[in-house]
Amino acid sequence: MLSIPKLKNTDSPQFFLMAGPCAIEGRDMALRIAEHIVTLTDRLKIPYIFKGSYRKANRTKVDSFTGIGDEKALKILQEISQTFGVPTVTDIHESHEAAFAAEYVDVLQIPAFLCRQTELIAAAARTGKAVNVKKGQFLSGASMKFAVEKINDTNPDCQVLLTDRGNSFGYGELIVDYRNLPAMRAFDVPVIMDCTHSLQQPNQESGVTGGKPKLIETIAKAAIAVGADGLFIETHFNPAEAKSDGANMLPLDQLEGLLEKLVRVRESIL
Repeated sequence: MLSIPKLKNTDSPQFFLMAGPCAIEGRDMALRIAEHIVTLTDRLKIPYIFKGSYRKANRTKVDSFTGIGDEKALKILQEISQTFGVPTVTDIHESHEAAFAAEYVDVLQIPAFLCRQTELIAAAARTGKAVNVKKGQFLSGASMKFAVEKINDTNPDCQVLLTDRGNSFGYGELIVDYRNLPAMRAFDVPVIMDCTHSLQQPNQESGVTGGKPKLIETIAKAAIAVGADGLFIETHFNPAEAKSDGANMLPLDQLEGLLEKLVRVRESIL
């Protein structure tokens, strides 16, 4: 089971959920989204971790939204954790960010493009926080054993998580190879399926990533059936107005129905 402070419903047989907006766009929106998801996950007995990026470093265009200010966004994440009693997760992109972000959140996330950055991974592990490493779009699940080894070598007590978010298929599509989930579970760590980023359409000529959000339910159901321990879902009140990754986000008002279906899928395979 996950060893993350403040994680609720840990005695439930359900999958756990990492969900929230792609980026922290402001205090009110973040708290409203958190309150909505906490209410749902408490009712369904789903262990829940609020997700929000305090800064977006991997943008295509120079004028793309990157954040509202590092400390301001991290304090919002901290407030969510204190208000709702749930852990939080955010991305880091450079080694010096690890200790800074760790003062505010419970889980540090290594983006897929950076999953081979040894010093970044080690810096995250040294904080003592749980570390979620996203599998690169260019890697197999089996090759993620080296990321696990780097974390264990730095801090044997660190809670490690691995997340699949699809593999590159040509220049502008991703596909999900569900063999990667059992391959990563073989390392004796919780495995997560990123149901939204795996539906991205990267490298668009417009400089804005596209997506296929209508397939989120398909990806999520299959992941639960294959044995994923957790799901990662980015969601927003109005994805069309989101300042980052809106094209592949789930509208927040669709989350309840989706989770209810996924709970039944999980129950059917236990």
